[in-house]
Amino acid sequence: QVQLVESGGGPVQAGGSLQLHCERIGVVYASNCLGWFLRAPGQERASTRIASIYTRDNKTWYDDSVKGRFTISQDNAHRYLVLQMNGLNRKDAGIYCCAAGRCEAERWLSTRKLGRGIQVTVSA
Repeated sequence: QVQLVESGGGPVQAGGSLQLHCERIGVVYASNCLGWFLRAPGQERASTRIASIYTRDNKTWYDDSVKGRFTISQDNAHRYLVLQMNGLNRKDAGIYCCAAGRCEAERWLSTRKLGRGIQVTVSA
């Protein structure tokens, strides 16, 4: 059974850094990109794409709110996905979910697999 397992979240003070990891267990068919989605407090779903990366050529995309602060990367086997988060603020808080999906240009067309998510808490 395919799984995406997140780790590395937790509490951090505003201005601090965290690194999130996602391990892909199994093969996600019909996917060409990996990404991180945020479920902000009060939201029912992880609906905000924060960053994504094409598995084939490492081309990345970032939401405007995190450009210059967050970096997404993957290992050569496309099994581990990393999100380096710097300069965190309270708007970055929530549950971060790893996802595998189908992308075209800068668009995330569909999600093939979504992880359960990991909590990031930012305190003042």
